[in-house]
Amino acid sequence: MASPKVVASRLTRKLDRFLSGRGVRVAAAARDLSTGRSYVYHGDLRLPTASVSKVDILMALLLDTPWRELDTRTRRDAERMIRISDNAAADRLYERIGLQDGLARANRRFGLGATYAPPGRCAGLYCWGITQTVAEDQVRLVGILAGHRDLLPEGDREQVLGLMRKVVARQAWGISAAVCDGGRVALKNGWLHHVANRLWAVASVGLIREPGHDYAVAVLTEDGPSKDAGIAVAEGTARRVLAAFRGGECANGAGRPPTGAEDQAALSTSR
Repeated sequence: MASPKVVASRLTRKLDRFLSGRGVRVAAAARDLSTGRSYVYHGDLRLPTASVSKVDILMALLLDTPWRELDTRTRRDAERMIRISDNAAADRLYERIGLQDGLARANRRFGLGATYAPPGRCAGLYCWGITQTVAEDQVRLVGILAGHRDLLPEGDREQVLGLMRKVVARQAWGISAAVCDGGRVALKNGWLHHVANRLWAVASVGLIREPGHDYAVAVLTEDGPSKDAGIAVAEGTARRVLAAFRGGECANGAGRPPTGAEDQAALSTSR
């Protein structure tokens, strides 16, 4: 059966209605890597990556050093950085790739033209966590992991996706809410509590694989009143976008239920 056409104007109106009155800024993008269909919501809106940038850091590392050549400690840092969102591990790997200059070099190769990290070493929140990006850049990065550009060997790409599939349960919210039965998700989420205004940035990025389709999906949010509010917005946005790509809700209902659970892990607070 032919894949349904994604009517951008209709989906945009649906998202506008869903987000009306929430006071949250949202950017989203999705691409069906199997058919080329794509959609972008607020494509010019640049928002913080928070811990989503940890995928970018690991991919930048693998550009220079294949996984098989990494020492045991570096592999452990990579695993902790993705699976439990360990910030200290991310700091070490960010130093290893050359901080913002190293990330910028990698992003030029990845084709991320609107993603910028702040200069300097990590000091509190002022580090990779306040990298600014657009949703399309994040979808492009996920597409590389899925093999749609020959920039990383298959073994390294699968290593990254494998870690993203094994994110701990308390952090497996976000675009996973849009996965139908029979599908698999590889994701990385991020959350950042702004000190200045006490509002939250929440992001969810990853790959949803279903029979016949690979969906690269990114949802970025900012100015939510709480982490849970940001999660609810990210999940609701992802569900509506994927429903448009499929031509309706999941046959089993509406995808996986949202978690909305607060993460209590000390290793994965803000950023």
